[in-house]
Amino acid sequence: MADTKRSRRRVDRILDEWRRSQIVRLVGRSQHYAAVPADLLSTDRWQELLSLSENQPFLLVSARRAAVLKVKAGGERAVGIAVGRDRSAATLIAIADPERDLATPMKGPFETITFGEDQALFDDALTCMKRISRLPALLLLPLNGAECVPEIDFLLSASHEDVNIYLTSATPVEEVVRAHVPLAASPNTQLAIFRGQQNGTDHLAILVGDVARAAGRGDPILTRLHSECLTGDLLGSLKCDCGDQLRGALAALSEEGVGVLMYLAQEGRGIGLTNKMRAYSLQDQGFDTVEANLRLGFDDDERDFKIAAEILKTLGVNRIKLMTNNPQKVEVLQAHGIEITERVEHKFAANPHNELYLQIKKEKSGHFL
Repeated sequence: MADTKRSRRRVDRILDEWRRSQIVRLVGRSQHYAAVPADLLSTDRWQELLSLSENQPFLLVSARRAAVLKVKAGGERAVGIAVGRDRSAATLIAIADPERDLATPMKGPFETITFGEDQALFDDALTCMKRISRLPALLLLPLNGAECVPEIDFLLSASHEDVNIYLTSATPVEEVVRAHVPLAASPNTQLAIFRGQQNGTDHLAILVGDVARAAGRGDPILTRLHSECLTGDLLGSLKCDCGDQLRGALAALSEEGVGVLMYLAQEGRGIGLTNKMRAYSLQDQGFDTVEANLRLGFDDDERDFKIAAEILKTLGVNRIKLMTNNPQKVEVLQAHGIEITERVEHKFAANPHNELYLQIKKEKSGHFL
């Protein structure tokens, strides 16, 4: 059995390499593979990958992306596509990135690769790509056992056991710092930073009034889970209702006199800012917000609300009145020990730019709108 701390540390380092589009080594049951993200592949990185072995590379994509490419996916989450050694980096990016589909429509036909006992490793590898807000697409090159040369030995390595431990083990959070920050909506406000111990992501808790005292009395605390949205919260984008929801929640907490707004670092429903812009580009091509996320290879909503439950518990808040239109938030918080005494409606008037967005959230995502 692998050591949990070492496995987490090993995979954290692997993901940091992938964030920077570096090559790593995945250790399968009978084969090792050099692996590099495909979405921002450079010509130099592609040539570096090919230099590690004479074997044939393949592209790993999600089943959703495979369906768009007309590749039979079976029941697997990760699908392998043979790409050969003569493809250009630009061509490989076009296969991996749905935003480029209209510009490069002719890509197939494709030959699929079967993985056998390494299927689970590749399924989890794509999940890891989502965790770092990269497109779920990897280029892999099988490595022979005899190819233990310095260029390969220097690659950071992780086994499927390491990756599985990383994805399935608990992710505790800790409060890093807290300070008084008077806001226009509520001068009596504290901001507390909470850091996930697994990946170092910082989340913000906005505490209005004496939350600890109210929670200690057993009062249900008015609470809003708000995922960061740079375009809506900061720039005033009309494509979503996020800015209205943020400002409306702060006003409601101020009126209540006590409450918590969790500002979660989960941009674009958990797919990250870059992929959110890719989704917006797909929306410009006629896809709705759900279709765009699925076409990119993600689920409709990739956010992890368990982290919010852990932060609330750390704050001593176990009973809440939840401001939300999202049934998933209610279900996840309740499943992780938070008592919800009331769901408080939290919706705002549509504008001509977000009418379809709100309609899709209601019809496809089940929001109470």
